[in-house]
Amino acid sequence: MGKATGFMEYERKTAEERNPLSRQNDWNEYQKRMPVDELKRQGARCMDCGTPFCHTGIQLNGTDSGCPLYNLIPEWNDLVYRGHWKEALERLLKTNNFPEFTGRVCPAPCEGACTVAIYDPPVAIKSIEREIIDKGFDEGWIVPQPPKRRTEKKVAIVGSGPAGLAAADQLNKAGHWVTVFERDDRIGGLLMYGIPNMKLEKALVQRRVNLLKEEGIVFITNTEIGKDLTLEQIRNQYDAVILCAGAQKHRSLPIEGHDLNGVHYAMDYLTQSTKALLDSSYRESIHAEAKDVIVIGGGDTGADCVATALRQKCSSVVQFGRHPRLPDQRTDENPWPEYPFVFSLDYAYEEAKSRFGNDPRQYSIITKRIVGDHRGHVKELHTVEAEKIVDDQGNYTFRELPNTYKVWPAQLVLVAIGFEGTEDALLQGSGLEHHRRKVKAEYGKYITNVEGVFVAGDMRRGQSLIVWAIHEGREAARECDRFLMGTTQLP
Repeated sequence: MGKATGFMEYERKTAEERNPLSRQNDWNEYQKRMPVDELKRQGARCMDCGTPFCHTGIQLNGTDSGCPLYNLIPEWNDLVYRGHWKEALERLLKTNNFPEFTGRVCPAPCEGACTVAIYDPPVAIKSIEREIIDKGFDEGWIVPQPPKRRTEKKVAIVGSGPAGLAAADQLNKAGHWVTVFERDDRIGGLLMYGIPNMKLEKALVQRRVNLLKEEGIVFITNTEIGKDLTLEQIRNQYDAVILCAGAQKHRSLPIEGHDLNGVHYAMDYLTQSTKALLDSSYRESIHAEAKDVIVIGGGDTGADCVATALRQKCSSVVQFGRHPRLPDQRTDENPWPEYPFVFSLDYAYEEAKSRFGNDPRQYSIITKRIVGDHRGHVKELHTVEAEKIVDDQGNYTFRELPNTYKVWPAQLVLVAIGFEGTEDALLQGSGLEHHRRKVKAEYGKYITNVEGVFVAGDMRRGQSLIVWAIHEGREAARECDRFLMGTTQLP
């Protein structure tokens, strides 16, 4: 590395954020750009470790460690430190099709596995990655690069989320004619409608989609496979099919009152709010204005619901989580280089605290029932506190604590407890073998039991990270190319 002692000389810094109170008045990105001089210093903190765990991309004890895309992190950190931005961009794009997405919304398991993080804050890998790709667009280095030769093979991609777009990009580079089918009215899947604009501005998603179009990929919207077209019809028109439809069947909340008016799935709420932002004529049926909002589920989707409700001028917002508050530091049960499960104040919680004076999260809470008024609309939630009990095998249960019963007022309840897997429409009648709503296909091969049909991303592995979706999309494209041509040059 150019600065062998950089990790000892410089402190970790990440992108500055806009004022958490004032930014609730708009839907613009909440982070600012980092100055070039500061980015060079952050790149200098990379310590040229003998084994760079940051890009190992493995799972340890059920947690993600390092980058599943195997990004060449130490290389582009050093190039940024030296001011060689174009070369840094070239190294980044070798492994990651869409750094403008991952640099904003990935939870950065690379940073948890950074060697500096054993004793000090990790290298600001995610911030550096984002600035490399943003500078690439700013400088005009990223231009359409359609393939010079076409194979005349046709491939259909079902789903336009990160897995589908990555597979499409790779196969188009290999010279195949690629068509992407999307059931929604815009391309991008969860990138477009599942992640709110303040985390990932939709103009960035559309910019990438436009680039892929110019490179020759065809996108067909408002078409759902399993309803508008069958899988068999698609197979008859294309030489191969890759299924990347995600795991979008909501996990249900099996308690009294779950079907009351005013109780909605988080993804329906987030989708409507983004549609209303992009289309002034669209009127969402789920809105938080002047309401007491409760979000059930302690994950990132729940946090996005909190931030969205704040921008819609809710009266109050609370987020319930079953698990206890995370520790401030790693515990002995969560050693480096596992993903660090430690307490942090996410962007949404900073915003809620700036407005209402406190973190909106309530820990170790179990919702017992939802109660409605005489019109059938939600009016309150009844909860108890619970203790998490873990046995010797790592299995856990929750024991309700006496004298902790509480009633919470609510006129809007958002359920953000995850997804079960692939939806019924695509599975039924497809002939695809599946287990617990995940389509069966061997990791690294991605071929299903149906000839010429591959599967990648959440549809195969279940709900996961954006980097795993891109990883599987790239690998499925490689195997599809091998199936079509007998050999492949794709990584």
